[in-house]
Amino acid sequence: MSRNGLYAVIAILLIAIVGFGIYSYQQQQARPGVEIRVDEQGVSIDGNG
Repeated sequence: MSRNGLYAVIAILLIAIVGFGIYSYQQQQARPGVEIRVDEQGVSIDGNG
């Protein structure tokens, strides 16, 4: 494999890692601010703020 091909593979892997990191961060930030649960104990509402 030529050096340019190796650099291309490394660049693609780095882009994939950065993209996955951004995706994971956005998924964590997209959590709802209010959680409503209905169970045997009744209704409970939890808020993040």
